[in-house]
Amino acid sequence: MTQIHATALVDPGAELDSSVTVGPYTLIGPHVKVGAGTTIGAHCVVEGRTTIGRDNRIFQFNSIGAIPQDKKYAGEPTELIIGDRNTIREFCTFNLGVPGAGGVTRVGNDNWIMAYTHIAHDCIVDNHTTLANNTTLAGHVHLADWVTVGGLTGIHQFVSVGAHAMVGFASAVSQDVPPFMLVDGNPLAVRGFNVVGLRRRGFTPERVAAVKQMHKLLYRQGLTLEQARGGIEALTQDIPEAAADVDMMTRFLASATRGIAR
Repeated sequence: MTQIHATALVDPGAELDSSVTVGPYTLIGPHVKVGAGTTIGAHCVVEGRTTIGRDNRIFQFNSIGAIPQDKKYAGEPTELIIGDRNTIREFCTFNLGVPGAGGVTRVGNDNWIMAYTHIAHDCIVDNHTTLANNTTLAGHVHLADWVTVGGLTGIHQFVSVGAHAMVGFASAVSQDVPPFMLVDGNPLAVRGFNVVGLRRRGFTPERVAAVKQMHKLLYRQGLTLEQARGGIEALTQDIPEAAADVDMMTRFLASATRGIAR
């Protein structure tokens, strides 16, 4: 049987797997779906058209699936989709999407999301990210796989942060952050590349060397962005095993809409 505390209020229309646990005084709305093994702590509100996957740990005092903080929103049937095996600590706020921009806020799998994190409408948080306390994502932010964000950091709407990038403590992120880079500050500055993170994830010395060269081309040789992109594309000739990393970087640079952090 689903383990629902006697003081919790679960709407009859909600769809909860039989292995879901719901803590005291939690409210779950009629359009909510929760997958197997997920635990929802005390004093949470889970509402809206929210789908939560398997084996998530949602701690106490969270607001999941509330309407977006967008004056244009007029009650349209938008969504929040959360994947599997995420840890969501206390006092987080995840909002539904808004129409005209996909209408879906997405959180992927295996993310470690600390207290007081805000994920606004239409954000996309991919997989294996770490968001420290008081991370604030404005609308339409995209965090790619393995991004780490330091505490007390704000990320401007429509900003993209590339895979394996790391954002330091108390930063103001208003431009796109390329993959692999290490940034911090207000105003934001690129301090290097995330060599420790790459080694922890099994990057070979050759791949790390390719990322180091990408950083050098972008930030240390006084090149224009187009010149740097050309040099990055040529790296596959010398380091063929880094082809996927080079491709990810070139695609990111080509699609950056807010200019890259320099």
